[in-house]
Amino acid sequence: MAANERTGADAVPDTSWKARVKQIGPGVMAAATGVGAGDLVATMVAGARYGYALFWAVILGTVFKLALGEAVGRWHLGSGRTMLSGWRTLGRWATGYFGVYIVVWGFIYGATAMSASALPLNAMFPVLSVGGWAVVCGLVGLGLVWFGRYALLEKIMTVLVGVMFVTVVGTAIMVGPNLLELGKGAVPTLPEGSVAYVLGLMGGVGGTITVAAYGYWTFAKGWRSPRWLPIMRLDNAVGYITTGIFVIAMLVVGAEILLGQDLTESDKGLLSLADTLAADYGQWARIPFLVGFFAVAFTSVIGVWNGVSLLFADWWRTWRMPRQAPPETAESYDHKAGMHSVPYRIYLLWLTFPPMLLLFLGKPFQLTIVYGVLGALFMPFLSGTLLYLLNAKSLMPAEHRSRWLSNLMLALCLGLFAGVAVNELAGLF
Repeated sequence: MAANERTGADAVPDTSWKARVKQIGPGVMAAATGVGAGDLVATMVAGARYGYALFWAVILGTVFKLALGEAVGRWHLGSGRTMLSGWRTLGRWATGYFGVYIVVWGFIYGATAMSASALPLNAMFPVLSVGGWAVVCGLVGLGLVWFGRYALLEKIMTVLVGVMFVTVVGTAIMVGPNLLELGKGAVPTLPEGSVAYVLGLMGGVGGTITVAAYGYWTFAKGWRSPRWLPIMRLDNAVGYITTGIFVIAMLVVGAEILLGQDLTESDKGLLSLADTLAADYGQWARIPFLVGFFAVAFTSVIGVWNGVSLLFADWWRTWRMPRQAPPETAESYDHKAGMHSVPYRIYLLWLTFPPMLLLFLGKPFQLTIVYGVLGALFMPFLSGTLLYLLNAKSLMPAEHRSRWLSNLMLALCLGLFAGVAVNELAGLF
């Protein structure tokens, strides 16, 4: 067992700069998990269709997720309760809503994550179809998470993030961003037909439901008291700023290489991009990009299979609690028990096998757009409940309640996502 996993709630963290950097991990897990399956594919498509016009949505998405991630981490460390324990205090409607949502979301997302991971593998090794590679990715992710501990998963994710940075950002630098157009894209505009893409960008920069998993990873890391809040804030910022850079890099690649192409009509858009890179820069440019794209996508498989399964296991635990059960503390939540529980393993199987039915539709890009829209429906719920929980005098100590900036960001996030979600749903009907 790693030393940081043995840390108790009363431990005093080393706050030196070197020690803080060594502790970075849960934020990278949370941000890289979400940026894997939904963001980069949707961003590449958005760049191909609208150029740099939606750059502003990437910026806002990063800022909002910074605020949400900090709020989730502060709830766990400041109150000593998990996210599901907090929702339980709001009544059965909150936990009931989340229970229905996580089941539906898992079915869509399982297919999205596996297909996004399979696209670059199919491009490099066409011996299997996209659906075939997706099945392989799902099974490998299932095995890693089923048998792996948090410390191992964090190490694997860190390596994949390193590969992501070198390859994806390197590709964007190689193709050369148009800085003037990028600057213009920082001014909010809504080109015709772009609402779903805006939802995908803002709702998925570093995850949607995966944001709520962040607190569980802080507990797994051994952070169990408010003393860890400064380290949590650094960790959260590093994670979301890093993934924001990844998403910008993919927007650049889409805008510079694929502008004008309708990638949603075929699952070969990624292969076309790789071939374009090879034609323009040589075969050496093709493989690193595909390897990087796989690293980006597969982090979401590992992270979701672990983090969202922990959320489901905790939902089952809190749903079955007696109404008069005493409030839990950080020490009463057993992360290891959650990872070995029956509900945890059932949800792992739910993420892996039923979604395989969707893998052979032949349109993995559409799945990622659907995921972005579906994920955005969760954001008003998360931001609204956090706004209440972090200001509740009966739940949060005064020194850790939200201040004006956090409340402003959560309120803006609530209003924005509620508005765009209602607009999108109205358009569907």
